[in-house]
Amino acid sequence: MTGLETFLSTNRPYLGDGGMETDLIFNYGVDLPHFSSFVLLSSDEGREALRRYFEDYFEIAKASNRGFLVSTTTWRANAGWADRHVLTLEQFKEVNRLAVDFAKQLRSEQQAEGWALIDGAVGPAGDGYAPHQLYLPEEAEALHTPQMEAFAEAGVDMAIAYTMTHPGEAIGVVRAARAAQVPVGISFTVETDGRLPIGMEIWEAIDEVESSTSGAPLFYGINCAHPTHFMDKLDGAWTSRVGLVRANASCKSHAELDESTELDAGDPEEFGHQYAELLERLPNLRVVGGCCGSDHTHIREIVANI
Repeated sequence: MTGLETFLSTNRPYLGDGGMETDLIFNYGVDLPHFSSFVLLSSDEGREALRRYFEDYFEIAKASNRGFLVSTTTWRANAGWADRHVLTLEQFKEVNRLAVDFAKQLRSEQQAEGWALIDGAVGPAGDGYAPHQLYLPEEAEALHTPQMEAFAEAGVDMAIAYTMTHPGEAIGVVRAARAAQVPVGISFTVETDGRLPIGMEIWEAIDEVESSTSGAPLFYGINCAHPTHFMDKLDGAWTSRVGLVRANASCKSHAELDESTELDAGDPEEFGHQYAELLERLPNLRVVGGCCGSDHTHIREIVANI
């Protein structure tokens, strides 16, 4: 079996990291313009901060005998953000290749080739909290194609699109991934009412992507929302396609988080208990991790409860 095949067949969820960008900004004191962690790859100090960040997660995975997804620092490294970083598309492709190479280097340093997979992290081409930034599938495909091509060239195990706000962009991501022959998962974000920022139910979004791509995604996920925001929505046959949850530590809304000047880490112990319930409701959950406000403390609590 390949690493991806083992991952897809497991009933023992792999671990993801926590909220990379919020952890680096608030706990490591680094500057991330436009919330872009890939900028750290350009300096020795930045790469060292990333090493220290990931060491805790590798340790947790080793101690718990679980697989680990090494997410690349590329959530903001798609063509939709090229102008704001004053980079050409070719320079952005090189950023993605370097990010994958760095993730592979971390995996090698940890001697984790047998149980750690490289997740090419994809983010929205616009602001993930802005429901008015909607893309048609063909627009999104064009914006995400350079990144997917770079992932294919660098050799990720899979790509995962996080914080998708609407089906149009998600469909475009899947098309770009399929053209580049990169296995892909799609993760949507929801507001405090458990609906996507455009007001759509999670199951409706998944159904639209499924029907438009002939069920191409490896799995679907929910990220960048507190478990209490969507727990009561997890009912129905569609939940069998949900393979990832990377929740926020904070109960705050996206609008509140966007304006926060202090980190809200929530209650890590309660967070872990909530993942135990998520595991009961989602029969094919393969990845558990965190998003905004979470760090290795929250992941340890998840492990302790599942």
